[in-house]
Amino acid sequence: MDEYQEANRRKWNELAEVNYGSAASDYNVQSFIESPDGLDGLHRTEREELGSVDGLDVLHLQCHFGKDTIRLKRAGARSATGLDFSPVAIRLARELATATGTEVTFVEGNLYDAPDLIRSSFDLVYITWGTICWLPDIEGWARVVSRFLKPGGRLYFLDQHPVILSFDDLAPAPHAPVYDYFHKPEPISFDGTEAYADESAVLKTKRSYEWTHPVGEVVTALVDAGLAIEYLHEFDTIAWKALAFMEPCEGGLYRLPEGLPRLPLSYSISARKPL
Repeated sequence: MDEYQEANRRKWNELAEVNYGSAASDYNVQSFIESPDGLDGLHRTEREELGSVDGLDVLHLQCHFGKDTIRLKRAGARSATGLDFSPVAIRLARELATATGTEVTFVEGNLYDAPDLIRSSFDLVYITWGTICWLPDIEGWARVVSRFLKPGGRLYFLDQHPVILSFDDLAPAPHAPVYDYFHKPEPISFDGTEAYADESAVLKTKRSYEWTHPVGEVVTALVDAGLAIEYLHEFDTIAWKALAFMEPCEGGLYRLPEGLPRLPLSYSISARKPL
């Protein structure tokens, strides 16, 4: 693991602790333990698009501490496996699975190493919300996805739109883009101690690194990896307050305030491995 990925892992170890353990965390872990839900607990976008997971073998990549992995299993998946590069997140995921009485598998490891860590193949690979911006190589990501899909298997991917990554997420008012939309091999570095799920928390690790992957490059990488695109959808909503001046809306989502131009804030891809 290179210096950028290692720095990100340190930050996500801290974020996992805050997101899981803070009483003020938006993840509401205690409530989830007391009343674990299925797909009805997802945000509106994936709830409407994902469809039934009954009887499917599911792989959840970049699973954090596994709430959605557990949801997928409880919604009828035959098996659910989650992978994340944070050892703290995986420890907490296993703790959460035990607390909810859910039989799932969690694996610690870098996404690019996943084929050496998980030998199974899956009907569904599920990747959502705040994932690929932490990855330097989108072509390698797409090959990993394809490797794990059974013939006829499906990728469901949903994430922030790269357009939104062009803006300063902490700026208090609408402003011009400050970062390139197009991918560069060198990451963008960020220094901050805030925790996105609990505004009162202060992290020790400041530095993190992100990469922008334009939609065209993501689609092309999946096609080059042998997958057939079923749809590409763009939305004017996103699952968190990605810009400081966003406002909450229905379905647990956020959008730009009324009167501002509508921009793509998130997008989804369904892609299938040919039989």
